[in-house]
Amino acid sequence: MKYFWVFFSIASLFSTNSFAQKPDKFTSAELFHEVQKLNFLGTALYVAAHPDDENTSLISYLANHEKARTVYLSMTRGDGGQNLIGPELRELLGVLRTQELLAARHMDGGEQRFTRANDFGFSKHPNETLKIWDKEKVLGDVVWAIRNIKPDVIINRFNHRTPGSTHGHHTSSAILSMEAFDLANDPTVYADQLEMVSPWQPKRIFYNTSWWQYGSQEAFEKVDKSGMVRLDVGTYYPELGLSNNEIAALARSQHLCQGFGRLTDRGSSNEYIELLKGDMPKNNDVFEGINTTWSRVQGGKAVGDILYKVEENFDFQNPSKHIPELVKAYQLLQKVEDEHWRTLKSEELKKIILASAGLYLEASSASSSTTPGSKATINIETINRTAPNIVLKEIDIVGVDVKLTPNKVLGNNQRENFELSFTVPQDISFTSPYWLDEPGTLGTYTVNDQSLIGKPETPSAFKAVFTLIIDGVEIPFEKSVVHRYSKPDKGELYEPFAILPEVTSKIDEKVLIFANADTKEVQVKIRAGKNDVSGSVELNHPSGWVVSPSSIPFSIAQKSEEISVTFNVTPPNTESEGKIEPKITLGNKVYGKELVEINYDHIPKQSVLLPSEAKVVRMDIKKSGEHIAYIMGAGDMVPESLEQIGYQVHIVDPNDIQNGDLDKYDAVVVGIRAYNVVDALKFKQAVLFDYVEKGGTMIVQYNTAGRWASQFKNIAPYEVTLSRDRVTDENAEVEILAPNNSLVNFPNAITEKDFDGWVQERGLYFPSKWSGEFTPILSMKDEGETEKQGSLIVAPYGEGHYIYTGLSFFRELPVGVSGAYKLFANMLSVGKDEVKKDSNVKG
Repeated sequence: MKYFWVFFSIASLFSTNSFAQKPDKFTSAELFHEVQKLNFLGTALYVAAHPDDENTSLISYLANHEKARTVYLSMTRGDGGQNLIGPELRELLGVLRTQELLAARHMDGGEQRFTRANDFGFSKHPNETLKIWDKEKVLGDVVWAIRNIKPDVIINRFNHRTPGSTHGHHTSSAILSMEAFDLANDPTVYADQLEMVSPWQPKRIFYNTSWWQYGSQEAFEKVDKSGMVRLDVGTYYPELGLSNNEIAALARSQHLCQGFGRLTDRGSSNEYIELLKGDMPKNNDVFEGINTTWSRVQGGKAVGDILYKVEENFDFQNPSKHIPELVKAYQLLQKVEDEHWRTLKSEELKKIILASAGLYLEASSASSSTTPGSKATINIETINRTAPNIVLKEIDIVGVDVKLTPNKVLGNNQRENFELSFTVPQDISFTSPYWLDEPGTLGTYTVNDQSLIGKPETPSAFKAVFTLIIDGVEIPFEKSVVHRYSKPDKGELYEPFAILPEVTSKIDEKVLIFANADTKEVQVKIRAGKNDVSGSVELNHPSGWVVSPSSIPFSIAQKSEEISVTFNVTPPNTESEGKIEPKITLGNKVYGKELVEINYDHIPKQSVLLPSEAKVVRMDIKKSGEHIAYIMGAGDMVPESLEQIGYQVHIVDPNDIQNGDLDKYDAVVVGIRAYNVVDALKFKQAVLFDYVEKGGTMIVQYNTAGRWASQFKNIAPYEVTLSRDRVTDENAEVEILAPNNSLVNFPNAITEKDFDGWVQERGLYFPSKWSGEFTPILSMKDEGETEKQGSLIVAPYGEGHYIYTGLSFFRELPVGVSGAYKLFANMLSVGKDEVKKDSNVKG
């Protein structure tokens, strides 16, 4: 229980937009920490490629030890990764990982920014990355970030001088940062940005090096470090009751969908940053030679004279004692001409004034969502829990013409409640991640509003501005409108207040496979965004497909209620593919969006609006066998995909299987990364191999090399050595090495054409060595590399067959790649052609 309160304390300290719906609650020690940060006028920008690339130890050190404004610029939102905690992939995974990054910054005290780059998957070289990303656009986003943030120092996570040695996204992030360092101060470069920002030149740029750059700790100890700054990031913060290492671990552990939950640690720990450009600082101080005091800005000295005294004489028992000084400093700060620092420090100062006064201000919607044209009711709560004379002058909801003017003295510890109602504008934007509003390319999201580029999330639709008169000075405080509610098993909860369409639609199966010309029933789910919704729905479809009925009327009485309607879809007789799209008509409006809600305990609830559609594929596919046992690993949609072509898939818990339990199945399939994440498998290898030996088929999908204990060296009944080999070009040429093997002949004939239309990659973590019992089936390679023959290997074992594959079926099947379905059906049917031959002979 004690650890929980330590966690709660640090979580309440660091506030970002992601957690804006939760009220800030500071202890006096945390408040003092904020005053220290208020009095430091320096900024650091940390640059890398993906969520979880960032060095949370260094970010926390800069934010909490140096007290600098510290921003992490991630090139991408991590859309191309995997997900250990749920079904979200691609753009939905990017939304989830964005919020996990914000949760991490909530822990370590940093801020978060992005570019428009899309994480399209693993890339072996920055040349490929920068071509797919559209280098000029993403470079412009990095320049935009520097001009907005105005960092004094930049720190790159990766080395720009070693292209091809690591993920191409990693190296590209450093290359772009280095180029932007030189370009951001040039007014002729990306000149259109200068309508909103001004040129800026950081003082120095570093590379966050470490022993892994040199191969070992021993090798690193011998390196000349005269061009490096050493920082002990294991420092302890008495005012927080935590060491920097502990804060960093808490931040790192927010990346749950990538499996980065970790223990906290303590003690001295060195980080090294190598100077790349600029002058070398002295005394291991990254801000050496940079004026980080209030005298940095014209008119700032007078502000600093007040605030330094507040810091020096801070009253931990009665912080409200400092309100007159804080308010006076706020008045002086409004006269500072430097808009950048005036804006930043005014917000920091207002947060400190609010906390020092014990003021609680909240604007909470009565419901979690509303629709354009509907009435919204906002409940206002204010309370002043200290003695100073504070007047609530007015409450204004930004975005609509509605306000209250209480002009009321807030008595000591006397709660005041108000209510505001208004009609939501018809032309208001829906709540959804702004970077998903328009179709993008493989490598870059489309964002047409320059002011939004780089923001971690879409700004709140409505904000309440509380205008208070404190110590005779009028000060506005802005709070996002949220939805506050409670659950019996979780207590008080907050979530964003969302603006949603009147109606949304959804087809659960995002890919519908028609293995023959039979008609299938397709259910469309319709969800109401408000009460009393009536209309009709039709299903747009590709030419040659038949849908009946042509339209279905519906009526829904209650908001958030969901109903289902059923269409009959008949494919053409020949192979074909396309999209079906539900279109809902309400009066003269047509709706075609699907609402996806991402709701985990460690992030705020996310409402994502995507095009409502499903892919339909008519393919001629044959299969043998019926019942498949599936052992889930890190999470994939392969079981649902196999059910699409007629298999009955049974999810099996490896803890429960005993000898003989699997004999009733035609095949056992092991999900992706199962040997990395399912500990129970270490006890069940003998059972699985016994099943194969007696005539079963076992298919093991990719696992990451070197991430399991020694007992998992026998993932196959024969010797197999996994590697980091992968083929990232989804269009890479494929050669069939064993044209007579049943895997490419039965029951479907596989040709090179079946590898057309694959997405993101061919595969990953291929075996590099295997025993002679195995037969490699395919050969493929990325440009400029040697052939990789380990993507699909098969070996007889006893009367059965063992197959290992690094092919990315977990990506290909859910998006309806015909060739991938045919090949997987063949894997499930391995050996069945021999059975047929035997039965024919006997006949």
